[in-house]
Amino acid sequence: MPVYFDHNATTQVRPDVIALMGAVMAEVGNPSSVHAHGQAARRLVDEARRQIGKALCVRGEDVIFTAGGTEALNLALHSVIKAGAAQRLIVSAIEHEAIAETAKASGLPVDVMPVTADGIADLDWLDRHLANWDEAQGRPVLALMLANNEMGTIQPVAEATQRVKAKNGLVIVDAVQSAGKIPVDFAALGADYMAIASHKFGGPQGVGALLAACDAPMSRHNHGGGQEKGRRSGTLNVAGIAGMGLALEQAIAGLADFASLAVLRDQIIKGIRAAAPDAQVLGEAAPRLPNTLGLAIAGWRGETQVMAMDLAGFSISAGAACSSGKAKASKLGTALALPDALSDGVTRISLGWTTTQHDVDALIKAWVQAFERAKPTIKETA
Repeated sequence: MPVYFDHNATTQVRPDVIALMGAVMAEVGNPSSVHAHGQAARRLVDEARRQIGKALCVRGEDVIFTAGGTEALNLALHSVIKAGAAQRLIVSAIEHEAIAETAKASGLPVDVMPVTADGIADLDWLDRHLANWDEAQGRPVLALMLANNEMGTIQPVAEATQRVKAKNGLVIVDAVQSAGKIPVDFAALGADYMAIASHKFGGPQGVGALLAACDAPMSRHNHGGGQEKGRRSGTLNVAGIAGMGLALEQAIAGLADFASLAVLRDQIIKGIRAAAPDAQVLGEAAPRLPNTLGLAIAGWRGETQVMAMDLAGFSISAGAACSSGKAKASKLGTALALPDALSDGVTRISLGWTTTQHDVDALIKAWVQAFERAKPTIKETA
């Protein structure tokens, strides 16, 4: 059976979550209905709101359930644009396409906030940019992820938020890769919106949430029955929402165990560098998620590495997973100003709550063997 090292794309659903969702799906009830069956479903949804609120330091009523992180981020950006709060957008160079493509599609000018060589948002650039902000451009709106999905670098969201708030701006945070992996405090970050996705921390796919501060502009993108207090119409996925709440609760309880994955991650780095001393770890000098390794090998294309490891029975990725199911070129090369040979050789190895020492030992052995086979080609193209 293939060994899975692509947990940042999606991770295994937790056994208790599977059991809970099965029990919920065995019942019937629309949470918008006023009868007993509907109200039983409503209680499950309310319990998930409570669990998410406690886990992420947000009021339950400020949790808006969505079909995933992408919809949550789209809803946030749609809300600020629809409210007329922005004439320009500030988007970091390493944002997920759920933000980058939505910003591009908005038709508004987009200012790209660069990152340092360590993969951290450049706050000095932000200071200069905001110092020259023209009030005629409306309120500044910043989109900044809490942790990068490809290299795991943890971004200075609270510091950036303070700067934007000083200009009466708004902040959208993509916490899809952070929630359930590191402590996340929505209130302390001071942001206006934050997106999470269930399948990143052991819940089902196709369920997420947008956390919105009580004074954040809101304008629904989905029209219909007026669910979620009119903020997002559509019948709620009760089983998925219940599963997400339980998954996040269990992930938060297991944060110490998840933090220990850094030891396994660093073992992989050590094992790879023993065979390939020039291997570059992206964002290595910065604070990172404990489970994420962004790796660049000059002359060995990322998609080729993925295929070689897949043939050896190991699932890793080249760049972020995309809807087409094809390997997508990493955008980090441009953001980090990597040479072309390194940029083409970016892969991601991401561990999860089910990863074991045995898995890591086997991965290192297989990676080194694949690298040794590829060496002649690498020497020719590097």
